[in-house]
Amino acid sequence: MVEQITLYTGELCPYAHRIELALAEVGAQFTRYEIDLFNKPEWYARKVNPASKLAESLILVEFIADLFPVSPLLPSPPVERAEARFFIDTFANKFYPAYMGFITGAEPKEPLFAALEALQNLLVQNGRKKFAVNDDFTIADAAVLPFFARLETVLSNDLGAYDEGEGKQVLNTLATDPKYKVFWDYFQRLKARESFKKTYWPDEVSELMKVRLGPFKLAERHKSKA
Repeated sequence: MVEQITLYTGELCPYAHRIELALAEVGAQFTRYEIDLFNKPEWYARKVNPASKLAESLILVEFIADLFPVSPLLPSPPVERAEARFFIDTFANKFYPAYMGFITGAEPKEPLFAALEALQNLLVQNGRKKFAVNDDFTIADAAVLPFFARLETVLSNDLGAYDEGEGKQVLNTLATDPKYKVFWDYFQRLKARESFKKTYWPDEVSELMKVRLGPFKLAERHKSKA
C-alpha cells in the first residue's frame, strides 16, 4: 500500500505540473501544498528538500509509475521505454530552448517551428499512435504537455517578448496549417485528458506568465524603439 503522498508544487511551474499529471493519471490520492517558487518558505529546505528546490520532475514521474505499476505510465516493453525517453530527450534539446528563446525575445519563431516539426516526425515514425509512444498516456506525454499548454497560453494572450500579434499568428499557424496537423491533433488529445483538465488553470498561469515575461516584453519594446 502506498503511504500518504504530499506534493509540494507551484501552479506556474511546468516541471511540477508533470508530477501532478502523473499522479492524476494513476489515480493517486495526495495532498497538494502550493509553494511560492520565487519565495520558498524557510522550512522547505529544512524539512522537505535540503537543496531548496523542487525535486527533479522526470525522476518523480518515473517514481510515481513505479509506485503504481499497473498503470501504463511507464511502458513495459523495453523498446517503448527507450522511445519514451528519446521523445523526452528530443523535447528537452530542441523544443525547450526554442520555446524559451521565442517567448523571451531571444530567438525568432523559426526555431520553435523546427523543434515542433522534429517532435512531429517522431509521432509519425511511431505510427501516429494516439500519444507519443503508444495508445496510452505515458511519461513522454506527461513530460511535454505542461510546456505545450503554457506555450498556447502565452501565444493566445500575446504575452511573449515579440511583436504585437505575432503570438496569435504563430498559434493560428499551428492550428490551421496542414504542415503541423499531426502535432496539433496530438496536442488536442493531450488536452482532452481528465488529468490535464484537473491540473491546469490557464487564467492563473496567464497572470503569472504576464508577470514573469513582463521584463522581457518591456526590454523588447525599448529595443525596437532604439
